[in-house]
Amino acid sequence: MNIFVGSLPFSLEEADLRESFEAYGAVESVKIITDKFTGRSKGFGFVEMSNDDEAQKAIDELNGATVSGRTIVVNKSEPRPEGERRSFNNNRGGFNRDNNRGGGFNRDNNRGGGDYNRGGRY
Repeated sequence: MNIFVGSLPFSLEEADLRESFEAYGAVESVKIITDKFTGRSKGFGFVEMSNDDEAQKAIDELNGATVSGRTIVVNKSEPRPEGERRSFNNNRGGFNRDNNRGGGFNRDNNRGGGDYNRGGRY
């Protein structure tokens, strides 16, 4: 079973998380999600346990537990449906440099309204 673990202390290491779950059974894998630019923890991760009964016991007992002063959230991880994935290239505003058709601050070839558009290259 894949288990989501949230509200983790940013200083918690994967080995520490593994140790917490190994008290309930065999742990196949542990992954704390990190920011791709800074490498810092995002405060959540996933634990994979092969035995569903042991995994459920870990969920029941660790959900709401306090780790380094933070109350963690532990529950069964459900995969996101395909249609729910976020798109980061929707050109609806913000700071865009090329061929933007939306609002926001755009540097060149802007064809849409927005808050602050200069048009052209500078």
